[in-house]
Amino acid sequence: MNEKKIAVLGGDQRNLSLANLLLEDGNDVIVFGFDKIKDKLKLKENKKLCMAIRDADILVGPLPFTDENNILNMPLSSQKVEVSDLFNNMERSQILIGGKIEEESRNLAKDYDIQIVDYFAREEMQVLNAIPTAEGAIQIAMEEMPTTIHDSNAMVLGFGRIGKVLAKMLYGIGANVYVVTRNYSEISWIKTYGYTPISLMNLEGNLPEMDVIFNTIPFVVLKEEMLNKIDKKCLIVDLASKPGGVDFNKARELEINTVWVLALPGKVAPITAAKCIKETIYNIIEELEG
Repeated sequence: MNEKKIAVLGGDQRNLSLANLLLEDGNDVIVFGFDKIKDKLKLKENKKLCMAIRDADILVGPLPFTDENNILNMPLSSQKVEVSDLFNNMERSQILIGGKIEEESRNLAKDYDIQIVDYFAREEMQVLNAIPTAEGAIQIAMEEMPTTIHDSNAMVLGFGRIGKVLAKMLYGIGANVYVVTRNYSEISWIKTYGYTPISLMNLEGNLPEMDVIFNTIPFVVLKEEMLNKIDKKCLIVDLASKPGGVDFNKARELEINTVWVLALPGKVAPITAAKCIKETIYNIIEELEG
């Protein structure tokens, strides 16, 4: 890929690390939305949105792209930028690449005739992102559990990208891995890898024996009747996006240690996460130019 003029707009430590990686590759990089961070190494920063994006070929937005109020996600900035303000300052020739772009922002981009691409929807990004997510989940479990994961009964709810990587890592460090799925076609694969498959319909009967439960299913699976079956010494680590997979109020009432973690890669491995994003962005640019 030829060197580009890239503006990195907001986001967490991942995007700041991403900006540095893009700069190291020889791109002309400017950042906006990081005024709370003093040390930006060699990065150029402009505190005015219009100036930051004025000459850029590519704009890279945060992950997730916006908060619940459709404000650009900029936790490291004291400024607030509405998506409409960003689109108002863009040229039609510019390409905006962001992560987890909500439908409202996508529709607004159409109104402004803005080309917008969601890198988080890409398969390569999802697979690469699963690795630091799984590692981070295990790190949390190690910090929260009074026993080792080795020889523990570890349950993984869901056998998608994150579930597959997580189950493999847990198995590799000696856990007794139980994988819950509602997809019968996955049961043979689960057996092949050496894990114990559990149908979602039979989940309740297997819960009492678990030492740690990792949820990756993005809807509430562990409701009151399920939580009542879980040993109070068991740890639950919920990796699912909102609303999560646990009735958190009931878990708290039952005094079950439950940790709900979102955006783990940006918290536990921002540089690795940034490398995943960079690789995906380069793929997108190559496809658009091809």
